[in-house]
Amino acid sequence: MKVLFAASEAVPFIKTGGLADVIGSLPKELIQQGLDVRVILPKYGGIPAKYRDAMTTAVTHDIYVGWRKQYIGIQALQQDGVTFYFVDNEFYFNRSGVYGYGDEAERFAFFCKGVIETLPLLDFQPDVIHCHDWQASMIPVLLKAHYQHLPFYSEIKTLTTVHNLKYQGVFSQSLFKELFGLSDDHFTGTALELHGGASFLKGGLLYADRITTVSQTYAEEIQTPYFGEHLDSLLRHRRDQLTGIVNGIDYEVFDPMNDPHLVSTYRDSLPKKQLNKTALQERLGLEVREDVPMIALVTRLVQQKGLDLIQHVLPEILSLDIQLVVLGTGEYDYEEMFKQAALKHPGKVSAQICFDEALAHQIYASSDLFLMPSQFEPCGIGQLIALRYRSVPIVRETGGLKDTVLPYNEFTGEGTGFSFRDYNAHDMLHTIRRAVFFYKNDRDAWLKIQMNMKKGDFSWKKSAQQYIGLYKEMVK
Repeated sequence: MKVLFAASEAVPFIKTGGLADVIGSLPKELIQQGLDVRVILPKYGGIPAKYRDAMTTAVTHDIYVGWRKQYIGIQALQQDGVTFYFVDNEFYFNRSGVYGYGDEAERFAFFCKGVIETLPLLDFQPDVIHCHDWQASMIPVLLKAHYQHLPFYSEIKTLTTVHNLKYQGVFSQSLFKELFGLSDDHFTGTALELHGGASFLKGGLLYADRITTVSQTYAEEIQTPYFGEHLDSLLRHRRDQLTGIVNGIDYEVFDPMNDPHLVSTYRDSLPKKQLNKTALQERLGLEVREDVPMIALVTRLVQQKGLDLIQHVLPEILSLDIQLVVLGTGEYDYEEMFKQAALKHPGKVSAQICFDEALAHQIYASSDLFLMPSQFEPCGIGQLIALRYRSVPIVRETGGLKDTVLPYNEFTGEGTGFSFRDYNAHDMLHTIRRAVFFYKNDRDAWLKIQMNMKKGDFSWKKSAQQYIGLYKEMVK
């Protein structure tokens, strides 16, 4: 079976969020399980030179975006056994940064049309085009509107995966009509119209043969008005074609036994994990203590991640005998909140307002508890890495957090972390206090949680099998 992933970012080439981790790791597992999977993404100016220099030109041609005739080149590169194709057009993609430009609609209209029109020239006829997030979501619309009457495209199926429903690619209807050559009937009734304009993502949700999102709970949540971002009625309408498949993580990239960023590698050894904690305490200027629980927060500093809850009860959290290590960037108020906390509590709080991949690995390996109180979380990768590095998660029961962290039950001994249901600061505070209590006062319970985490498997293996089953259903 042949599958083409169409997405706007992928590690190790370019990354702004968790989408890149998925696109960089899931195809590897699908290939190991016998599929021919290739990936296509824009060739951004920010892709490191070592990858750009290794690319070879596969094809060049021209396509029309509206009335404009534009050059498109496809460059190819093998990475970890996966063939990556890069859509080359310097006008659209050779810029600093990835998103946020005034011609965003035109850039990704060019990408979507380019993916479709390049396939015959690449001599690659996929059974399924797997489209990720809004940037690739007009591919199913265009196939049905303009291409599926042609023999090459007639049997191709499409799958749209929603990584975060909040980002929908909404632009004016007149721009859609110009860029895509779509007639008025695509903008009436239940078609592309959204918020008075039109939406890339809605196109994918409406026209793709199947829809997935990145956890089972999020698939249920987005069918409700609270989480549905004005698309809940459409998602309820297509519930029979909607599947939640939880993300995995790349067990080669996130492996505490072979992680080059760690002072001491380990698998399940708490004494070796402690060596990393001591080293991090020294590096960050924290008090070097083995008995104090280190709580980690590695995240974008934005409200979606539950930062307003933390803001509401931060003094109470810091009144506990804990250490708090924060890594991330985001909204100014939250950055300042943690900077000020670090100034007021030297030796107890470290605020690293930056993005540092190596330091992130060290924090996962050093921390005892990992805090992730998200307002909503389609899947979440932080808690999966924390589980892998045996840092006990504290999460809110939403989306993928609910699906991947089983709350600890002291009566049955089950559980891999601590959780709370309602989006409430004092519920979060109570849960943090409970986790700290078990760390400091009940060694047997703590070791039991560690044993439970050891049994979990959040690699891509199981999720890849679910995707394969879905692909096979689509191409029967």
